[in-house]
Amino acid sequence: MNKPMRKNLSIKMINNSIIDLPTPNNLSNWWNMGSILGLSMMLQVITGIMLSMHYTANIMMAFESMIHIMRDVNYGWMLKMWHSNGASMIFICMYMHMARGIYYSSYLKKKTWTMGMMMYIMTMATAFMGYVLPWGQMSFWGATVITNLISAIPHMGPMMVMWIWGGFSVDNPTLSRFFSMHFMMPFIIMMMIILHLFFLHMKGSTNPIGMNSLMDKIPFHPYYTIKDILGFSITLSILTLVNLSEPHALMDPENFMPANSMITPIHIQPEWYFLFAYTILRSVPNKLGGVIALMMSIMIMMLPMITTKMKFKGMQFYPVSQVMYWMFINNMILLTWIGMKPVEDPFSMIGKTLTISYFTYFMMEPMLMKTWQKMIN
Repeated sequence: MNKPMRKNLSIKMINNSIIDLPTPNNLSNWWNMGSILGLSMMLQVITGIMLSMHYTANIMMAFESMIHIMRDVNYGWMLKMWHSNGASMIFICMYMHMARGIYYSSYLKKKTWTMGMMMYIMTMATAFMGYVLPWGQMSFWGATVITNLISAIPHMGPMMVMWIWGGFSVDNPTLSRFFSMHFMMPFIIMMMIILHLFFLHMKGSTNPIGMNSLMDKIPFHPYYTIKDILGFSITLSILTLVNLSEPHALMDPENFMPANSMITPIHIQPEWYFLFAYTILRSVPNKLGGVIALMMSIMIMMLPMITTKMKFKGMQFYPVSQVMYWMFINNMILLTWIGMKPVEDPFSMIGKTLTISYFTYFMMEPMLMKTWQKMIN
């Protein structure tokens, strides 16, 4: 293929994906979250590459290299804040994107939803490894506790933990491996984003009323590029405001102290965006049971693809399901709040109750929809 033909093909692909893409004419601002996630990911990759030029993946120098970035590198503090708070922005947008998908039944687009869930799991793994890199107290102990969960796997667990650590404890090989994986995985996620968009464009987007909109579509530009630009502006404004006014608001104070294996923090906890899963983990007394519950809390979001059979495409046509949905959202918020609290009553009992109701939602929702469909028939 000669150069002019390749150029024309590239222009045609961009035109078909962004400019003339047929799009439902009734998409609300909730559909902006996908493009905002793309923007946030690009910011993370750019700031991450810049930070990696000054970071040292060595337990004797990692914490000092973070101080060097904050104090000595030109605008290093800005890069660091954009990167750390940008991770929170990604998860805020991701949870809103998934919540919209559940409400408007986007999981019926099975390939698109499956790829999205795979990206979510990969993003969680990337964020966890990034949390370890500053090598503060919470970084060290968080890595120790979370990786130790794998030892619950019968027979192979302890061996797998030692393989991940590169030794008998979280040490220099662990930090080096986590840094390599944290740097590499965003590029894998970017490839998955392309596949996600490919499936989305192949099957078409959902819309608020869930109707087949093939008869009435509009080009993506300018109708939705304008909305995306507005979404980008608001997102960047919020992130800039946080970085300049309260840059450390979402960070654990323990992580501003160098890692010390001889001093255990009073309350070990992950970042806020993992707290709902952490609450579910510690609500199960058995270690292996807790790990299974933790994994199921994420994987169960793929269950509606199999169990949900809807005559009307959209939860807004199912009043009882709407009530259950908002109870589920409140449940998630409360699970996150309980994850910040110590493992003692009444928080432990509340956490167990919320864990049961979390899984109950996914079991009851298909039955409620089926019952409602029979009633209106």
